[in-house]
Order: sequence, then C-alpha cells, then structure tokens
Amino acid sequence: MTVLLVFAGGAVGAPSRYLLDRAIQSRHGWRFPIGTLAVNVLGCLLLGAIAEAAGAPAWVVALLGTGFCGGFTTFSTFAVESVELAAQGHLRGALRAGVYVGLSLALGLGAAAVGSALAGVP
Repeated sequence: MTVLLVFAGGAVGAPSRYLLDRAIQSRHGWRFPIGTLAVNVLGCLLLGAIAEAAGAPAWVVALLGTGFCGGFTTFSTFAVESVELAAQGHLRGALRAGVYVGLSLALGLGAAAVGSALAGVP
C-alpha cells in the first residue's frame, strides 16, 4: 500500500514540477535556471513542514513527503544545470554556477527550516 501512495504522490509531483518550472522560466530570458531553483526551494519548504507536522500519519508522509516532494524536487536537474552554467565560459560560467549552488543550498535549507518551524507552531 505504501508504495502506491509514493507512486501517486510522485505522479502528481513530477508534472507539477515540470509545469511550474516552465511557467517560471518562460517569464524571462535569463540563462539562469530560476525555475528549478524556485521549485526546489518550495519543495524544501513543503517537506520541512510535512516532516515536522506533529502526529502526521505514515500514509501522509509517504504520499506527500516521499511521493509528491520526491517527484516535485529534482537534484539531478540541479546538478546538470550547475555543470551547464559552469561550462558557459571561464569566469562568468563559474560565477553563475557558484551563485546557483550557493542560492540553492542556502534557500533550500532556509525554506526547510521555515517549513519545519511553521508546522511545529501549536
């Protein structure tokens, strides 16, 4: 049963990621992957809240945490985009990649902490 919940959550999370990423990315002409950054930060916020939710049943964690957030966020795209940014030129590409990695880490950790704090408030 749990694997079906994970599957169902992922089946919603993955297309949600794609659609939100494309919607954000299409709004500007930047070569910077702001769509993936936004999706991953939002996913960190959601997972932080889900993980902290007091008394959340295991099925909710499987469906929303593992399934939806697992399908919604994407480390592999983040990694490939980081490499692609670095390959865009010597110093400029390295700087863009560094900014992307730094922002992803800082904002992702911050969002997870905020989500956890919000869910932990009685």
